[in-house]
Amino acid sequence: MADRFRVTLAQLNPVVGDIAGNAAQAYDAWDQARQAGADMVALPEMFITGYNARDLVMKPAFHTAAMAAVKDLAACCADGPTLAIGSPWTEGTGLYNAYLICRGGHIVTAILKHDLPNNQVFDEVRIFDSGPLGGPYSVGNTRVGSPICEDAWHAEVPETLAETGAEFLIVPNGSPYHRDKFETRLNMMVARVIETGLPLIYLNMVGGQDDQVFDGGSFGLNPGGALAFQMPVFDTEIAHVDLERGDDGWRIARGPIVSHPDAWEQDYRVMVESLRDYCAKSGFSKVLLGMSGGVDSALVATIATDALGADNVRCVMLPSEYTSPDSLEDAEAAARALGCHYDYVPIAQGRDAITATLAPLFAGLEPGLAEENIQSRLRGLLLMAMSNKFGEMLLTTGNKSEVAVGYATIYGDMAGGYNPIKDLYKTRVFETCRWRNANHRDWMKGPSGAVIPERIITKPPSAELRPDQKDSDSLPDYPDLDAMLDILVDQDGSIADCVAAGFDREAAQKVERLIYTSEYKRFQSAPGARLTKRAFWLDRRYPIVNRWRDPS
Repeated sequence: MADRFRVTLAQLNPVVGDIAGNAAQAYDAWDQARQAGADMVALPEMFITGYNARDLVMKPAFHTAAMAAVKDLAACCADGPTLAIGSPWTEGTGLYNAYLICRGGHIVTAILKHDLPNNQVFDEVRIFDSGPLGGPYSVGNTRVGSPICEDAWHAEVPETLAETGAEFLIVPNGSPYHRDKFETRLNMMVARVIETGLPLIYLNMVGGQDDQVFDGGSFGLNPGGALAFQMPVFDTEIAHVDLERGDDGWRIARGPIVSHPDAWEQDYRVMVESLRDYCAKSGFSKVLLGMSGGVDSALVATIATDALGADNVRCVMLPSEYTSPDSLEDAEAAARALGCHYDYVPIAQGRDAITATLAPLFAGLEPGLAEENIQSRLRGLLLMAMSNKFGEMLLTTGNKSEVAVGYATIYGDMAGGYNPIKDLYKTRVFETCRWRNANHRDWMKGPSGAVIPERIITKPPSAELRPDQKDSDSLPDYPDLDAMLDILVDQDGSIADCVAAGFDREAAQKVERLIYTSEYKRFQSAPGARLTKRAFWLDRRYPIVNRWRDPS
């Protein structure tokens, strides 16, 4: 029997729907595995289609094309290592999330996912049929088990594989990032290793898809839970991993253990990678945004510069008479520090024309919110005109605190194609700015140093739609607001929980009311990078019209 087994792990970035491009990536990984003398090359879950493809997978023409592509790929990879790749698969009337094992020019085994996730961003119960509990597959004279992603989060599939002869486990994943998720994954996989007594290799993809970023971080565990190797987070990488057989069975040979950055850096990297891939995968190379002189737009401009480079970012100041001299100076200073193109487009003339047009209808009525929002909506109109003219995607800049309570103008500052900070509370916006000013990494395309002026971070936030306006005129102070939002949104807590945490009942009730009445805005808002388990989109699906209020 062989005493050595080499598996090539392809921690790669597929593109949803680009079946031919994903197949080409898979072939290149297989070719590298062949040159390295590998016995097998493993690609992540649903790699041929990209992940998470959602309802697109159910389209017959789509999943048929994916299966055909794997059959063609198997034929091209006939002379060399076994190829294992994730793909949709049909048997009878069933549609499955499958891991296809290709050898000798053919698909020789289809592993069908058994445990289908139906939580957070996943709707696999809606899309796929559940496969039966199965056994391992052979690669040469070695028996390998591959629980697919969620199958390894529950004991029954790995235990069945161990009981039916698997000698080690290779787990293909499409597991997206949320803060602190790696520790959860590691703990789950340690449990599987202890239960089965088998070495386990966890393979994850990388790259952004809509709101989700797959963060890689593939690793290997030996019996007892000892870490054998650990790959980087977020980076594509091909790794050749050796297993060696001794008297007590297979063990993963020790390899590099790449340390992972802290949560602040990982969050920032997610926001950069999500925007970079969202643009690349949707055909945009340039972006623009409204640069207000405030902290949110300064951070979004910095993220955009780090993602795409300063030459591909346009910052636009659209001042009114309510825009302070400090904001004018700060917006230009931030754009210049980043090296971005900076435009100055006053809105007074356009606002006056709109106000005059509406004057007969508004005669006798006191000016108020409608007039304030004309400014925001005019800015949105002008920015979208520039987007159309220059072919640049418009970014929105609302943080999670504002998105939660609707402190934004629909069809105004909410207009745009993507929002990198949509899942970042205001208090974390400030700290993220400080982190970026103090840190620079080689994956950032922007300059190093304090690119966000300190005054932007320290001055009181304001929408500047009326004289001396401050956010605190309409909302609780952000530390209090964010703490209540964490209870009501992230923890699904109650008004009573807010009161128990020391907050005023009426303030908590106001925040809850704003959350519910803003649902229609969020339903129409741009997608944004997912950083937590309770991001506004697939993680939290509430009715738009809703009269229920927490009576506690």
